Amino acid sequence: MTPEQAGSGPTALRILLGSQLRKLREEKGISRDEAGYQIRASGSKISRLELGRVGFKERDVEDLLTLYGVDDREARDAMLSLVRQANEPGWWHKFSDVLPSWFQAYIGLEEAASRIRTYEVQFIPGLLQTERYARAVISMGNPVPPPDELERRVRMRMTRQAALRREGEFIFWAVIDEAALRRPIGGKEVMREQLEHLMALMDRPNITIQVMPFEFGGHSAEGGAFSILRFPDRELPDVVYVEQLASALYLDKREDVDRYSEAMERLCADSTTPGQTAALLNKIIADF
Repeated sequence: MTPEQAGSGPTALRILLGSQLRKLREEKGISRDEAGYQIRASGSKISRLELGRVGFKERDVEDLLTLYGVDDREARDAMLSLVRQANEPGWWHKFSDVLPSWFQAYIGLEEAASRIRTYEVQFIPGLLQTERYARAVISMGNPVPPPDELERRVRMRMTRQAALRREGEFIFWAVIDEAALRRPIGGKEVMREQLEHLMALMDRPNITIQVMPFEFGGHSAEGGAFSILRFPDRELPDVVYVEQLASALYLDKREDVDRYSEAMERLCADSTTPGQTAALLNKIIADF
């Protein structure tokens, strides 16, 4: 990944920078605690830096590069340039006045991800929503947002969908409960348009849509919706995102990720194939 690549927002750059610093540290056989002492911090702070979860200070990176024996001026300047780019606000920060802080964190991870697998129960996944469907969903909030905030939130959701155009670099795999397809959000016309949009999206090579049908009965994800995000650097852990009413969970411990990954694998195995998805969507569209 280079800073010029699509999707290389500040979160992605922090992940990249952290990964490079970790490799330099490990090559020198230096522990996280030793590196933390160098920048007047703890080993856990180094861990957060290497995972790209916090911002970087140029002084800290300079001190770490010195500790790791990086003396070449050109190499140091390249790393410090990356620090400055990673500290620049992401495009979503201009919507910070209408977004909760716990969701802004997700948008940054979404921007950095190379693959997202998601299971949705109540609504069509945000990246797959039409503008009118998104407006109807956001209008159902409690409290109902004022008109100007509503439109800014809709615009933000539409902007997020640029990720889907990164074919070959970004994979989106959605399993949608049949209930979400049959719930007439915004009315029949809006819902029909949304379902037809899903049909069109299925033609894209980087998008897979499956449906968990009513007829299957109980399944492995009865606990509710969740997403699993994977990043370009395979040494970085997957992150499970579970949204709640007024907050969200971000899980990256191996046992948690493995549990959700197993549930997702079973969902994919038990849900419709792409061909069956198209047939079911056509059937539901006819009902509307």
